[in-house]
Amino acid sequence: MMLLLIVSISSCSSLWPFGKDEEEKDPEIAADDSAAKLYKKAHQSLNARDFTGAVEQFELLQSRYPFGRYAQQGLLELTFAYYKQNNVEQALSTVNRFIQLNPQHPSIDYAYYMKGLITFDSGKNLIHYVIKRDPSNNDPTSLREAFDIFGLLIEKYPKSEYADDAKLRMIYLRNELAEYEVKVARFYMKRGAYVASANRAKYVMENYQGAEIMPEAVYILEQAYIALGIEDLANDTHRIYAQNYQTGKGGVIDEKFAQENHTCAESLLEKMLEKLKLRTYYCN
Repeated sequence: MMLLLIVSISSCSSLWPFGKDEEEKDPEIAADDSAAKLYKKAHQSLNARDFTGAVEQFELLQSRYPFGRYAQQGLLELTFAYYKQNNVEQALSTVNRFIQLNPQHPSIDYAYYMKGLITFDSGKNLIHYVIKRDPSNNDPTSLREAFDIFGLLIEKYPKSEYADDAKLRMIYLRNELAEYEVKVARFYMKRGAYVASANRAKYVMENYQGAEIMPEAVYILEQAYIALGIEDLANDTHRIYAQNYQTGKGGVIDEKFAQENHTCAESLLEKMLEKLKLRTYYCN
C-alpha cells in the first residue's frame, strides 16, 4: 500500500518534461533535462522495488542537481527508499530536510505522514517479526514522538488523504503509551512510592482518554490516594470509576476486576477493532 502511495505522488504528470529537445543549447534547460532522465531512472528502480538502486540514483540526483522540481520530488522518494531499507536515521534526516526546504509543497502532508511512519516503526527489529512485541515494555520515546507527529499532521492538514490513517495509528499509540504509564504506576505502587504512582495514573487520565487500560489507571489512582490518606480525593476517584466503568459486587472496585479488560463489544467488527487495539467498547 505504501508503494502505491508513493507512486501516486511521484508519478504526477506535472513533473515529467514533454517536448524537450535533446539538442537544446540553453544550459539551464539541458540541466533540467538531465535531471529528468536521472529522476526517471531512480523512479523506475523504486517501482521495481530495487530500493538499493533507487537510493543510489536519488542520491546521485541530489548531488548533481540539488535544486528544482526533480530534487524536491526526489527527496520524498529517497525518504521512502530509505524507509524500505529500514535506514531510520537517513530517512528521518531526508524527510526533515524536505519539510524544512519545502514548507508549502503540495505533498507536505505526505512528508509529515512519512515522518510519523518512520518514527512509528523506529523501534522494530528482526525479533519483532518472529515474536509478538509488547511496545509498552520498551522505551516509549519513539511512540510519543510518532503520536505527536501524527497529531500535528491531523491538526495542520485535517483534510489530508493520510489523516484517517494517522488517526488510527494515534489510537494504537494512545493505548500503548497508556499501558506503559500504568505499568510504571503499578511498579511504584508495589514499592510504596504512592505519590509517583498517583502522578503516573493521573497522567494517563489526563492525556490518554479512551485508552483500554483506563479502568486500571483509575483504580491505581484511588489506591494511591488511600495509601496517602487523602480520603476526599480517593472518594472522588471512586465516583469517576463508578460513573464510567462496571464495578464489582456492590459497586466496589476490585483489583482483579479493574485489571481485566471487560468489554461490551458485540458485533464481529467491534470485536475485531478491539482486538487490534483500535477501539475499546466499555460496559456502562
